[in-house]
Amino acid sequence: MALLVAAAAPAAAQAPPGGPPAVGVIKVTKHPVTETNRFIGRIQATARVDIVARVTAYLDSYVFKEGDEVKKGQLLYKLEQPPFQAAVEADQGAVAQFQAQLANANVTLQRANTLINTPAGLQSNVDSAKATQGNVQGQLLTAQAQLKTAQINLGYTTITSPIDGKIGQTNVTAGNVVSPSSGTLTTVIGQDPMYIVFPVSVRSLLELRDRYVPLGGFDAIRLRIVLPDGRTYGQTGALNFVNNTVATNTDTVTLRGTIANPALPQKGVDTVVRELYDGEFVTVLLEGAQPVDLLAIPQAAVLTDQGGSYVYVVGDDKVVSRQNVQLGQTEPPQVAVVSGLKEGQTIVVDGLQRVRVGQPVNPGPPPPSATEAAQKAAQ
Repeated sequence: MALLVAAAAPAAAQAPPGGPPAVGVIKVTKHPVTETNRFIGRIQATARVDIVARVTAYLDSYVFKEGDEVKKGQLLYKLEQPPFQAAVEADQGAVAQFQAQLANANVTLQRANTLINTPAGLQSNVDSAKATQGNVQGQLLTAQAQLKTAQINLGYTTITSPIDGKIGQTNVTAGNVVSPSSGTLTTVIGQDPMYIVFPVSVRSLLELRDRYVPLGGFDAIRLRIVLPDGRTYGQTGALNFVNNTVATNTDTVTLRGTIANPALPQKGVDTVVRELYDGEFVTVLLEGAQPVDLLAIPQAAVLTDQGGSYVYVVGDDKVVSRQNVQLGQTEPPQVAVVSGLKEGQTIVVDGLQRVRVGQPVNPGPPPPSATEAAQKAAQ
């Protein structure tokens, strides 16, 4: 019974019959508020690589498990190698042949230079030997280049992952001929970190610029995301990019940040599981890194009609007036006031139904909440 009485009893003294109505009032003060803007965005991989064949050959096998995470340099596909190995060996033979011919041309030129100062020596022999040497040198360089190309093509018969990431399904199975024109064999997606990409209207972007640039720009902002199931993701992201053009069809500018996507704890499971997926829709919360002091009032004090949002202000003469307000961010049970009120003004928060504009009231402290009343009754 004491609890019920405590919860129901108003803190403001009851006005005598016929006197001004009793109302609960508070002084408007500043409170630390974390400014937040909401946008709809997508998760995007920071790295995405389409794996394609660099040479034409039969596909011997693929040596990965579809959907697994792979490491940079890990073997993915094996192509038929014997034709490419044979090409390498043929070019090695050509190189050896021209190396031998060059050695002989060098000896011939040396002999011709030695004999030029003797009666048996002729300048024409020297010139001919130089030409032969130059020709063989050119043929050797060509053969060496062909050998290098053959070795590169042989290396292309083993296809490895160029990045760490999660691999998709294979689009080609063993026994098929693949080539550079065959298209994507599979795709590897980088997993950690991930991008958060979201469009912002030009008007909102200008407001964000004016708010955060004086506070440090990107350093004054942090990103949080709400997942499709309504959970707030545990990691905090950082904004790092604002596009340099406006999308003319939507009048928006694309913003991008990065956020960690660590592996989730797993017991007895080899597969790595992460929270974020490439292409996933999320709600983006763009927050100030540090709270700012703003005028804030209880939501219960705000009324709305066709003229907009307003509150009842009690003057020094205890007479009530209506004050239109522009509201900002809501953090229940408080709401920020952008304009319309000044710090120190007195507003009505309880007994609003008894208030009439232009009439006096009997102001007092507002009644405690049911929780506060229960705590007091228990003491």
